[in-house]
Amino acid sequence: MVEVKPRIRLDKQEVRKGETVVVKTLVSHIMETGFRHDADGKLIPRMIVNTFTCEFNGKFVFGCDLESAVSANPYFEFKFKPDESGTLKFTWVDDEGVRVEATETIKVT
Repeated sequence: MVEVKPRIRLDKQEVRKGETVVVKTLVSHIMETGFRHDADGKLIPRMIVNTFTCEFNGKFVFGCDLESAVSANPYFEFKFKPDESGTLKFTWVDDEGVRVEATETIKVT
């Protein structure tokens, strides 16, 4: 993955304790499956984001392992209920071990 800035959108930056926050993320990545051939007939090697995780104040919130069937520029949407103010940390890792990280803060009142 080259230097990418993922897109992250929270439906609320400030919530009351117990309210649900909707998180949407999208990262730019070619997600080459390893099944296609180039113009010369050579197999194009697999290169996908294989892991996505989200932590809130160091605690696991959401994550998944990806396979070749996922399209380019993987998009994830999930919900969670923060009990305290803090920071969401998002991490994407591809087949070469390249990591893309981003953070967002949430204030709980």
